[in-house]
Amino acid sequence: MDSLTIREMVEQVDAGQIRIPAFQRGFVWEPERVAHFMDSIYKNYPFGAVLFWRASEQLKVERKLGPFDLPKPKADYPIDYVLDGQQRVTSCYAVFQTAHELKDAEGWKDVFFDFSLAHDAQETQFFALSPAEVDPSKHFPLRVLFDTTGYRKATKELDDAEAERIDQMQSRFKEARLPIQIFKTEDKGTVAVIFERINRQGVPLDTLQLLSAWTWSEDFQLQVQFGELVDELQSKGFATGGFDENLLLRCASAVLVTDPRPEAIVKIPGEQVRRQFDEVVNGLLGALDFLQMNLGIRRIDNLPFQTILVPLSVFFAVPDNKHIVVNEQQRAKLLRWFWRVCFTRRYSSGVIRHLDDDIKAMLQLKGGQQSNLGTFDADIEGIAPMLADKFGIASVNTKTFILLLAQQSPRSFISGLPLDLNEKLKEYNRAEFHHMMPRAFVRAKYGEGARQARDAESLVNFCFLSRSENSALGGDAPSKYREKMPQEVAPILQGAVCPESLFTDDLGQFWAERFEMLSSVIGKLIK
Repeated sequence: MDSLTIREMVEQVDAGQIRIPAFQRGFVWEPERVAHFMDSIYKNYPFGAVLFWRASEQLKVERKLGPFDLPKPKADYPIDYVLDGQQRVTSCYAVFQTAHELKDAEGWKDVFFDFSLAHDAQETQFFALSPAEVDPSKHFPLRVLFDTTGYRKATKELDDAEAERIDQMQSRFKEARLPIQIFKTEDKGTVAVIFERINRQGVPLDTLQLLSAWTWSEDFQLQVQFGELVDELQSKGFATGGFDENLLLRCASAVLVTDPRPEAIVKIPGEQVRRQFDEVVNGLLGALDFLQMNLGIRRIDNLPFQTILVPLSVFFAVPDNKHIVVNEQQRAKLLRWFWRVCFTRRYSSGVIRHLDDDIKAMLQLKGGQQSNLGTFDADIEGIAPMLADKFGIASVNTKTFILLLAQQSPRSFISGLPLDLNEKLKEYNRAEFHHMMPRAFVRAKYGEGARQARDAESLVNFCFLSRSENSALGGDAPSKYREKMPQEVAPILQGAVCPESLFTDDLGQFWAERFEMLSSVIGKLIK
């Protein structure tokens, strides 16, 4: 096994010869752990070897070494990419390098040797300290150990005994060697496999990091591909603020291996993932386009369950630049499935099992076979009580209720004109929804703590009504604000799924009748 002194390692980093491949995770050690590692080196305790992949040329995409931008290589060969031991390499470089100023680096503290402490096999003598914590009478900076001028300046005020102890400490770090294993290959796919296996044995990477290594090539970085996909969605007018990487991984895994578990992608070679990734992109774009065209969904937050995208992406996944043409029978089944998933809260529990079933059914529907998509139980008697839930913009039931209202061609209560749902659903905030029976009116009529006051906060009493419209109508009784509405009010009520009893000012009658009307709409959607 080869080895490097700490000074040699620092010099090779400064020369641009030691580098970090793009699929590595970032530097994660806390300053205290760095100090503990220094103590282990000082006491000659064993620590693992650093594994280098020796490459014949520089990669197109790389990662920084912790907070440090790496210089271009001063020589064409060798270039050593760190496959294992990045935390140790970065720690040593950060502690002993003198080419960069680290005072402003977030979370970083310099490491000091406390020469006032007696040697102890267990207790550390090295500490990561902020400038305010440093006591020059007992704390010696490791940063100057390989800097002749800095070392001379730092030791000149010490007495002979202290200086001798510091010299001994310096000598140990000068003599310390980092064990190095060097792996040579031009097959970059093998490099990713080795990296992935190493990290299964040690501190695990998160799923995206692991799969980024598994699928990595110079021309394909999974995280970059996901970033480009999100950019493409935004360019098509789809708000992606709620997208998370785990959802994208689930979609990718479902498309490529019909398994919604993100880690399942490693069942197939990384080269296959790269080759078929356009199917993942097409699947997601097709799914979102379907939701936008048929349900008015303009942002990920509109979905009661983001997981809906997983089986839907499977249906729309095709290679190259092709796209799925959905016939009317398929469209009807997809929409029925969507509403049943939402109203039954199918993905609230047993998620993987339900995704497995729905992915299988999606593939059958896609292939023109007999499909049981959406045939799970969806009983209106069990669903309708959700309408009594309190309105909460982030809740599953409220999101489902909003999408239900959006299907009814709602109109403005003031002008009577159709609402611009594209804009309202894209903005998607509480200001676009208000009480039909105003809260102030209900509390004045029935009392603050009355049951009716609670009923007034339920979904049954809400509709599309912007803050400006709500202000214009005021907190008056519906019979009174009716005077501010157009003379022909029937289209407005129809678009809001609202009975004429709204204008009787009787919350009980209105609530019961609208509950029944909404239940009827739900029944048709899930039929």
